[in-house]
Amino acid sequence: MTGSSHKTLRPRKRARGFQGHVSEIDLRLLRVFHTVAEQGGFSAAEITLGKSKSSISLDISALETRLGLTICLRGRSGFALTDEGREVLEATRSLFINLEHFRQQINQASGVLSGTFTLYVPDNIQTHGETPLVKAIHTFTQSHPGVFMHLHSASTKEVEVAVMNGQATAGIALYAQGRAPQGCRPLVAEASYLFCGARHPLFDVPEEEITLDVLASQSMVSVGEVATSDMWESIRHHFTYRAKADKLDARALLILSGSYIGFLPEVFAAPLVAQGLLRRIAFNNLRLITCCHLLTRTSPETSLMVETFRSLLEASY
Repeated sequence: MTGSSHKTLRPRKRARGFQGHVSEIDLRLLRVFHTVAEQGGFSAAEITLGKSKSSISLDISALETRLGLTICLRGRSGFALTDEGREVLEATRSLFINLEHFRQQINQASGVLSGTFTLYVPDNIQTHGETPLVKAIHTFTQSHPGVFMHLHSASTKEVEVAVMNGQATAGIALYAQGRAPQGCRPLVAEASYLFCGARHPLFDVPEEEITLDVLASQSMVSVGEVATSDMWESIRHHFTYRAKADKLDARALLILSGSYIGFLPEVFAAPLVAQGLLRRIAFNNLRLITCCHLLTRTSPETSLMVETFRSLLEASY
């Protein structure tokens, strides 16, 4: 157009890729993205993050703008990572691992503990009362407030795998006497005794009248392989197993119902005995022994944290 001062406007080419320094805001946004990706969507991540879906969506949008990438799809079809999003997730995981290694190396140099201590514990470990584990966690966290404590409940096999692949900083596993894998640190042998509930026919029977034949005629909660003793191994085949519970609370529930007899740690059962809800069946001091072991994986980055917790745990027994 002749005489016109207007200039032809061309669309600005969008910058691709990350152009700036990694700031605290970037790390916060990446943590949100990592949680959303691990949880499989915004709704699933709400509780973990303590944020609403709209707030999470704003964070993801801000991260996409910062990176110059579309990292996830959201809408009626559901949540999904884009190809770029999967690459960002992989890079984010590596970044967090390296940050944790850096933090642990500084810990090692300074003697000050910080970072995340991920402890895997058996899903049937005794958690009621003033247990050595409770005392050790209290002392550890009070003495080292910079440590973020993450407890994960799992089976003994899952504890072993988590320690081996580095998911766990340390783990506690239960084994039968003499059957622990090489390299485990024995902590303590814990005893469980035979109990019945107040509704059970044996609750008011005199101790001297409770014979092996009487016990064998009762329905019993099954016993796992990690709990054993010489006496138990010689008589276990006499019993009738009609229920199973993998966790202590569930096992106690079955025994409290009055339909079954079963084994419980004495410390766990003591409050219920005091309330008149359970009775210990002494029968020749029959007991099961379970050995607790500490599992660790040698790592310069976590050795100070692990050794500190181990010493407190051993001192608590």
